[in-house]
Amino acid sequence: MQLVPVDIPDWLLSGILLGLIVSAVVAGVFILGAYFFPDRTTGGAVRSGEGRRRTEIRQYLHAIDEPFVEDHLIDEQPVEFYLPNRDVAITFDARAFYAIEHSSTHAVLVEHEMPGIYLGNRLPFETPTFDLSDEDSSVDESDAALAVLGLPSNATDQQIRAAYRKKVKAVHPDMGGDPEAFQQVNEAYSTVSDDTT
Repeated sequence: MQLVPVDIPDWLLSGILLGLIVSAVVAGVFILGAYFFPDRTTGGAVRSGEGRRRTEIRQYLHAIDEPFVEDHLIDEQPVEFYLPNRDVAITFDARAFYAIEHSSTHAVLVEHEMPGIYLGNRLPFETPTFDLSDEDSSVDESDAALAVLGLPSNATDQQIRAAYRKKVKAVHPDMGGDPEAFQQVNEAYSTVSDDTT
């Protein structure tokens, strides 16, 4: 059997080549878009109230002199706080709580409504009690605002501005972000910028 060469018209070859080029450009745009504007459902956006909760829990654990580690993995599950001396994991995520509940680590689930001062009621060890009217047990607004921006309490003005610019771009509604998170970031920046001026 002898193969007969087929003569493909130039317009067809040009169309195929143009189609491949356009497809590559469109794929490149999607790849760059995913890189510069990550999906908010995978943790790109600030979760409402998480910064405040973290600050309150951090302050509570400091107040009871309990060493802790933040953003730790237990049985391949990320938890927000881990108390290594007590083998206790504190998480805001119910899925992580149920995944590690049956391990040797004691899991504590903190709902978004729960103030950090009530954490002691859920811990599996004796904790000191605090007077709720005591000003020392209240959350410092500046620390909470800095936590929303992902900064420590000793952040410089330059670090605050840089973190604000980065966060506000990530949560801006015009870029597909969450309006509530956008407002929270703006309020946090307003709080810390008022404190520094």
